Amino acid sequence: MSVVADESDLSEDERAGLALIRETGGIHQSDFWKELDVSSRKGSRIVESLAEQGFIQREEAIYNGHNTYHLTPATRDLDFSLLMAGDLLSPFVADEEVEANSDAFSQWIMTLAYQ
Repeated sequence: MSVVADESDLSEDERAGLALIRETGGIHQSDFWKELDVSSRKGSRIVESLAEQGFIQREEAIYNGHNTYHLTPATRDLDFSLLMAGDLLSPFVADEEVEANSDAFSQWIMTLAYQ
């Protein structure tokens, strides 16, 4: 499997397909080409190209009684480093409101400063 350095090498259709897969978090290939408004043949080519380049993962699935593939963003697209300060997870991951004067926030910021 070859990996493209960035998405600028992708065709317009491939970028649209990748955006759809990322936005949905996962979609069945039988719905993918319909959502993109392309033929199933063209949709299959887009999926194959994105999978070969490492942008998506494709797993066999049964959907509505038919064999198809479930398409998900490649895990390499996920970057959790911005949530971390050393080995501490950001105290705001699950909180809706940020308490800037909290001990958890202060400790997290101090850990960032020493990285």
